[in-house]
Amino acid sequence: MSEQKVMNRWLVVVGAILIQLCLGAIYAWSVFTKQITAVDGIYGFSAKQAAWVFSAGLATFAVVMVIAGRLQAKLGPKPIAVAGGIVLGAGYILGGFLGSSFVMQLVCIGIIGGAGIGLAYVVPIAVGVKWFPDKKGMISGLAVAGFGFGATLWVKLAGSWFGGLLNTTSLFGLPGVQSVFFIYGIIFLVLVLLGSLVMKNPPEGYKPEGWEPPSAGATAKATGSVELTSGEMLRTPQFYAIWLMFIGSGLAGLMVIYCIRLFGVDALQASGAATDAKAAGMIAGTAMAWYAILNGLGRIIWGTVSDKIGRKIALFLMCLFQGVIMLFFYKMGHSQIGLIIGACIIGFNFGGNFALFPAATADFFGNKNVGTNYGWVFLAYGIAGIAGPQIAGYFKDAAKGGEVSAWVTPFIVAGISCLVAAVIGLLLKAPKRDAA
Repeated sequence: MSEQKVMNRWLVVVGAILIQLCLGAIYAWSVFTKQITAVDGIYGFSAKQAAWVFSAGLATFAVVMVIAGRLQAKLGPKPIAVAGGIVLGAGYILGGFLGSSFVMQLVCIGIIGGAGIGLAYVVPIAVGVKWFPDKKGMISGLAVAGFGFGATLWVKLAGSWFGGLLNTTSLFGLPGVQSVFFIYGIIFLVLVLLGSLVMKNPPEGYKPEGWEPPSAGATAKATGSVELTSGEMLRTPQFYAIWLMFIGSGLAGLMVIYCIRLFGVDALQASGAATDAKAAGMIAGTAMAWYAILNGLGRIIWGTVSDKIGRKIALFLMCLFQGVIMLFFYKMGHSQIGLIIGACIIGFNFGGNFALFPAATADFFGNKNVGTNYGWVFLAYGIAGIAGPQIAGYFKDAAKGGEVSAWVTPFIVAGISCLVAAVIGLLLKAPKRDAA
């Protein structure tokens, strides 16, 4: 194969980041929760309803990703990425025009928007691992780093930059929340389509210069040498171990993404660290932004580190650190610096999930079918996306008089789930070649 005929593989990274910047909008949901849950506002959603829009997006994202993984293997990655951009953009545009009620926000932003994310998300990962078999952890992190960084961009653009789109826009006479949905829908449509242009698989038999694949007989460690189809993977105990780990670890980060603004406002006012809800909201907004930044960095750093120390140890350490910080987060959130530091650590570890689990999927079940296989693994994220926010929303709504202590129980549940995931990680073993 002539080098002149092979695309520069780093273009895939650029396209991946462009796509993922838009898909990360789902993590910016907290910036909308204050206005849509305001008792005297035009929406008046309960905390649980706001959580359901977010959870529906996460669950739809995960389910559709299974379908997208199979479709991109049959039709190629580019058409599926294009479809994702169109569906995501349409969901937000429709949410702008129709999202005055809970049901329509649930359908447009949660279900349609989530479906668009699910279609596009798997493509950069599947394509990236094939172009970078020598750096699976690093490329998985880079391929999805934009998802974390994108949340910062959309949070700040909506909430504070240039006065905050939520406060300054009223397109077509629509209120701020719906105007922002419309603007974001147009942006997502354009950027995802641009990133899709370079979503192409490498030529058959492609190997990076100077790299040789691991020996097929090397089964002592998970190296990607054992190639399993999805059906074969689903019959291995390793799949269910990784799946449970993802639920446990993902639950904590998704809970905090949903509730960090609500919790921050409650905790900072209760401790006197903020004089009023507005001041507390600004601090919580800063914590949200830092969470998103560290979420992006965590994807790159955890992925790169795992290439050096091994996926198993990296998964164990990430889950362990996340479990410990979640058990302390309630106390930390009562001070400005504690809330921000806690958000940074949780965001950093949460970001690691999206580098380590796709790389682990390739390691344990092979590079060839990683797009299809990771879709099944990623269903765990959908379960965590329902469980985490719903647990937090339930205890928040059930609290008498809005007591800040309502947040203790959900954070303890999340911390324990991460520690259980860490223990499972220690028990992981590579699948045998006769696993099928």
